Amino acid sequence: MATFNPRPLKYAEDALAPYISAETLQYHYGKHTKTYAAKLTELVAGKPEYADKCLGAIMQSKPEGGVRTNAGQLFNHDFYWACLAAANEEEARKVPEELAARITADFGSVDKFKEEFTKRAAAHFGSGWVWLILNKDKKLEIVDCHDYSNPILEDLGRPLLVIDVWEHAYYIDTRNARPKYIDNWWHVVDWRFVAHALKAAETDSCPFQ
Repeated sequence: MATFNPRPLKYAEDALAPYISAETLQYHYGKHTKTYAAKLTELVAGKPEYADKCLGAIMQSKPEGGVRTNAGQLFNHDFYWACLAAANEEEARKVPEELAARITADFGSVDKFKEEFTKRAAAHFGSGWVWLILNKDKKLEIVDCHDYSNPILEDLGRPLLVIDVWEHAYYIDTRNARPKYIDNWWHVVDWRFVAHALKAAETDSCPFQ
C-alpha cells in the first residue's frame, strides 16, 4: 500500500517570520498540505497500479479525478516549501551566477524576471500557482496553473520555482492583500534550490534529491 506524506520542512515553523508567520505554516503545512497527503493515500488504497509509484510517477501517468487533484496539490505544496529558506539564511538570497546568467538570457535581467513573475502572481485570477519552468525548448518561462494543476500535469516543462496564490497561503498574514504576500515571499525564496532544480530539469532527475 502506498502511503504519502508531505516532505519534511528544512526549517523551523517560525523560521520564515516575519515574512511568513509560524501560524501560517501551522495551517498551510500542518493542515492543508498534510490533508492532501492523507487523502491521496486513501484514494490509492487497494489500487495496485499505484502501489510502487512515487508522487512524480503518479502525475506523469496523468490520473483523473481525486487522485489527479490530490497528487497535484501534494506535489505543488512540496515544491513550494522546498523553494523557501529561513529568513536569516543570507546565502539563500543570493542568485547563483549560472542561474542568474540563464535568467538574464531569457528575461533581460534578474530584476526584470522578478518584476514579470510578480505581475503574473498578482494578476492570477482565483486559486492557483505561478511557476518558473524550463520549457520543452530549454528556455526559462513563467506559466500559471489553476487550482491543483502544475507544469508536469499540463506537459509544459519542468518546474524550478513556484508561488502559491491560493488565499490559504497568505490570508492569516496579509488578509486579502496578495501583493503584500508576494513581496514578503521574495524575502524567503531559496535561490540555491532554484539552481538545483534547474540542474535536475536539465538532467531529467528529481529536484528533491
